[in-house]
Amino acid sequence: MDERSRGGENRLKGLALEQQGGRYLSAHGLRMLGSNYHCRAGEIDLIMQDGDTLVFIEVRFRRSGLRGSPVETVTPAKQRKLIRCARHYLMSHRLQDAVPCRFDVLGIGPGNRMTWIRNAFSQLPV
Repeated sequence: MDERSRGGENRLKGLALEQQGGRYLSAHGLRMLGSNYHCRAGEIDLIMQDGDTLVFIEVRFRRSGLRGSPVETVTPAKQRKLIRCARHYLMSHRLQDAVPCRFDVLGIGPGNRMTWIRNAFSQLPV
């Protein structure tokens, strides 16, 4: 298998896992607003609503736990990218002052075990 087809295969698996994560969170009361939001700063996997709170969700997957859990892979650099991307989303949707926001991480581990961390890192400063 060449590098290009492996990359496409990984992307399809990632999209399937993000959809699975969205269904899991929907079953726990969140409402899907969007997925795979792209901007120059990066990408947000899922954007959902929890009551009156807008939730930006990073979905992470690990095939095994040998090198740590999926949620441990959200580094401070990744957090900064997500915050910048969320700011872009808020500005482009004219929501800067309209809604409270938080960042969640959904880890999917071996056996598709879900670990949901609410408010996983700092919220957007006002």
